[in-house]
Amino acid sequence: MTYKFQSIGLMAATVITATLLTACSSLEEREIASGSFDYVKEQPGQKLKIPEDMDKPNFNDAYKLPDLGENAPLTAMGKKMSVLSPSLVLPVVAGSHIEDGSKNATVWFDQVDDSLPLDTTVWNSLIRFLETEGIGVKMFDKEQQRLITDWMVMDESKDNKWYSWSKSERTVGQRFEFTLVKKPHGRSAALSAELVEYKEKIDAQSTEIVKAKDKRRNEVDVLNRVVKNYEFETQVANVKRYRQIREGLPMELGFDSDGEPAFVVSADYEITWPRLLLVLRKLGFDVKDFDKSNGLLFVKYNGSEDGWWSNIWSDDKNKFELDTEEYRIKVAAAGEKTSVTLLDSESKPFPVKKITDLYPTFSKTMSADDLDI
Repeated sequence: MTYKFQSIGLMAATVITATLLTACSSLEEREIASGSFDYVKEQPGQKLKIPEDMDKPNFNDAYKLPDLGENAPLTAMGKKMSVLSPSLVLPVVAGSHIEDGSKNATVWFDQVDDSLPLDTTVWNSLIRFLETEGIGVKMFDKEQQRLITDWMVMDESKDNKWYSWSKSERTVGQRFEFTLVKKPHGRSAALSAELVEYKEKIDAQSTEIVKAKDKRRNEVDVLNRVVKNYEFETQVANVKRYRQIREGLPMELGFDSDGEPAFVVSADYEITWPRLLLVLRKLGFDVKDFDKSNGLLFVKYNGSEDGWWSNIWSDDKNKFELDTEEYRIKVAAAGEKTSVTLLDSESKPFPVKKITDLYPTFSKTMSADDLDI
């Protein structure tokens, strides 16, 4: 029994030690292969010479190495060759994608939110990312769709832990240029990252390196960080938006931009539109069709959704003096508020008296928290 516990303890210690040794390797050490590099000292072998008066053996070229191309990095051997897997651009944002076969650090975004132009949304997210990371902006030209960052410095010595057997004083500084290319319709845009300056020092005494080993890897890594931040901000905005839609919205009687009587909701268009769909369903309207870009809803009034059983126990009935027929609703932004104009089947606005009669029930449902559908 004692031996069993000792074995378990030895095994746990071995696992912990191996984990610490793996975790403590520096970034530079993780980029190179482990083991000996004696192979770089080897000279190419000579082709076997066969005397003319002897039969030549059959050679098989199945394992022959291909010839190096003109642009092959001839010095990429031993410790100078990175063994890290290729970096891939990760289009994790809704509506984002990459082009097949592209070798550039580029990601495409599609317009999914009409509250702001796509290029403004992308640049705002990028600048917020840089501010969060404490990275300055050296140049930003919105008209040319270009941004150049200040130095982005990574100091490995600050990441060394007390249990580390592998200390590193390596520091890396990088500056990137981001460019945005929009398609003519403006609803798709490609964001690209390019490494424009690089400096690296293994330690305080070493000579500064001004060329990255893998330029594309650095570009893809920073682009993925930007995309990840964009996706995080989108999730936060969606949660906030859903919460606002679920919460009650104040509403008052007023007029639309054409001077017609209307309901005026104290929320912007993007919040009012989905909230109105919930309210209409609650009040017994069936949405047959809609055009959000033009703010039009085509509905049919089917009467209150409350059944006869609920009517027995409650006097609060969502009933309107409306015929069971089709109507239209015009929704339009009015500054920070939104106007909702009720129309008949021929697009004629409801008169003031009819709007006034419908207002109490509409207002009560619109302002209800956690609307139960």
